[in-house]
Amino acid sequence: MRSYNFRATILGTLTALVVATASGDALCNTKPYAGLPADQAEFISTPDAIISVAASGAPMQIWETLEHGERVECLACVAVVAPLMYNENAQNREIAAWWLRRRIIGVFGAGEVYQQTLATLASDSNPTRRAYAASAIGEFLLSNGVTPVATALTHDSSAMVRQYAANALGRLNDEGGGALGLAMSDSDSGVRIAALTSAGRINSFTDSVAVSKDLSDSDAIVRRRAVMLLDDMHAKDAAAAVLVLAKSDPDVDVRIAACHALGTFGDGAATSALTSISTNDSSSLVRDMAQIALLEL
Repeated sequence: MRSYNFRATILGTLTALVVATASGDALCNTKPYAGLPADQAEFISTPDAIISVAASGAPMQIWETLEHGERVECLACVAVVAPLMYNENAQNREIAAWWLRRRIIGVFGAGEVYQQTLATLASDSNPTRRAYAASAIGEFLLSNGVTPVATALTHDSSAMVRQYAANALGRLNDEGGGALGLAMSDSDSGVRIAALTSAGRINSFTDSVAVSKDLSDSDAIVRRRAVMLLDDMHAKDAAAAVLVLAKSDPDVDVRIAACHALGTFGDGAATSALTSISTNDSSSLVRDMAQIALLEL
């Protein structure tokens, strides 16, 4: 997740860091802030504010308060922020894990939050909680979370959990020892889409064979994501199968993606087919993309 290291910008120039008083409520009174309205200067969240907002605040309040409490060490806060990883609001879950992973105390010790999250993924009876735990593990960005998440992706009975686990591997920048490739053949299309999407975020992913299997998927979104991933991978070996989609797939977006990929592959064998597509396809968008692809051959 992106790093939130906030600094105040005055007249377009970064001039000073915020200084908090002992109460945590006062704003910096150094010269760069002289005359600046209080609502325009950066603040640092107090432990009391974090506890209060985590217990009862709206998503935007929670997000703002935790962002501004990035470097606030507060053991009591950990206990009230951790449950937000299982909140029904996705923003709350994301910012809670983001804040917790930055803690020095209360999160990564034996029996503390991170280990509890791993245990929830492995054995909680509620699939929604398991799914949210997988997402949180991804946000913690620790390599020792890869194996538990990969196991959930290949073995959990809930499609929701498997989908969240696939997304988590993308956040962890790891294919899970082949788990993402296997998930591309999952019985649930949402899991297949998540696996393809995450694979596109992992620089080391090379299993074009697993991706190519989804070119014949019954779900048009899956086929399009597979084509796009092969395009990003410059998987020229898949050109023949992609060409079939460019010529005859019933979905316009799939044909557009396929034509673009053929241009990326740069295979001259596709010239004749792309020429025909550029003049005969029923969609002007597909015809235009075929013409662009021809320029790249």
